[in-house]
Amino acid sequence: MKNLFVLTLLLMIFGSLCRAQHQTVIEDFKPSSVNQPGKEYPQVNSEGRVRVQISAPEAHKVLLDISAVKYDLVKDEKGVWTGESAPQDEGFHYYQLWVDGAAVPDPGSLYFYGASRWGSGIEIPAKDQDFYALKNVPHGQVIELPYFSKTNNSMRRCFIYTPPGYDKDTKKRYPVLYLQHGGGENETCWSAQGKAGLIMDNLIAEGKAKPFIIVMDNGTWSMARRPAGERPAEWPPKGWADGFAKTLLEDIIPMIDANYRTLADPKNRAMAGLSMGGMQTRAITLAHPEVFSHVGMFSGGSISPEDVEKAPDFKKNVKLLFISYGSRELENPRRGNSGDPKENTAKLKEAGMNTHFYVSPQTAHEWQSWRRSLCQFAPLLFKK
Repeated sequence: MKNLFVLTLLLMIFGSLCRAQHQTVIEDFKPSSVNQPGKEYPQVNSEGRVRVQISAPEAHKVLLDISAVKYDLVKDEKGVWTGESAPQDEGFHYYQLWVDGAAVPDPGSLYFYGASRWGSGIEIPAKDQDFYALKNVPHGQVIELPYFSKTNNSMRRCFIYTPPGYDKDTKKRYPVLYLQHGGGENETCWSAQGKAGLIMDNLIAEGKAKPFIIVMDNGTWSMARRPAGERPAEWPPKGWADGFAKTLLEDIIPMIDANYRTLADPKNRAMAGLSMGGMQTRAITLAHPEVFSHVGMFSGGSISPEDVEKAPDFKKNVKLLFISYGSRELENPRRGNSGDPKENTAKLKEAGMNTHFYVSPQTAHEWQSWRRSLCQFAPLLFKK
C-alpha cells in the first residue's frame, strides 16, 4: 500500500512538471526568416521552439518532424493543425510534416535540398548570426555553371562564388577553395543553407580573409547493389571517393582554371567539406597532396599521424590542416578508423604541421557548426 502511495505521488509530481513545462512556452513567436513570401508559419520563439501550422481538414494525424523527434499537432474546428517543438539549437534545421503517415514539406517554408530530397528548412536565430547576415557591404556573386563531364559522359553543374570586385579588375587572379557538401545534400547547399557567399563577403569587408573563389560541386556517390543483408567489409567501402576524385581532378579543376582567373598552382588551391564532404576531402587530399596545399574537414573525421606516414608528401605540401566539430559531437564522438580527431590534430602539430582544431559551441552535426567552421577556416587560407 505504501509503495502504491509513493508511486501515485510520483506520477502526480511528474504530471505537474509536464503541465508546468507546457505552460512555460513563451508566446513571442515570429515568422521564420526563411518562410515563403507572406507566409505567417512556420514560426520561432525566443526559446528556439518551432511552431508550425497546416490546413488538413481530412487528415487524422499530423506530426512535426525536426531533429529526429516527432511532435503531435492539434486540430481545431476548422481543420487547421498547430503545434510546436522543444527548443532547438541555434542555426538552420531541416524538418518535415507527417500527414497520415506521408512525409510532406511544409507549404509555408522555403525549400532546401537535404536528406536526399527538397524539403523544408527553418532558421533558429543565433547569438552570433552577424557573421552571415546580409549587410550593406560589397558583395560577390554566386553563379550556376552547367558543364559537360568527360569522366561521367554527362552534364553536371557547379555553383561558383566570385569575390567582390572580380569583374572590375580583369587582370587580378585568385586562389580557389573547392568546398563540398554532406551526405544527402548537393551543390546548392553551401550557398543556400550554408550562406558561404555572405560569410565570405563579410569576412572580406572586415579585412579578415583574403578574397578567393569558391567552387561547390556535387559529390554524391552510390555503391554497387549488394545481396540482401550483406554489408560492406569496411565503411566507407574501399574506393568510395574515387569517382568524385576523378571528376574533380580531370573535369572540375581544369575547367575552373581554364575559365576563371585563378592562381592555378597547388599553393593557391584548397579543399574542404562537411561530414561526407570532409571524408572526401580526407581521401582525395591524402591521395593527391601535390594538388592541394590547404585542407579543411568539418565534422568529417580527421587525419592521423599514420595517414601522413603513408602519404609523406602530405606533410611536405600541405600548409594548413583545419579540423572542426560541434561541441555536442565531441560528447558522443564517432571516431571511425582514424582515431580521436583532437588528439590526431595535436600530434600532427607536434610533428611540425600547421594544424588548427576548432569546436563550435553548443552545436551538433548541423549547419551552424559548419557555418562557424567556414568562418574560422577562411581567414587562415592562402597566407604568405
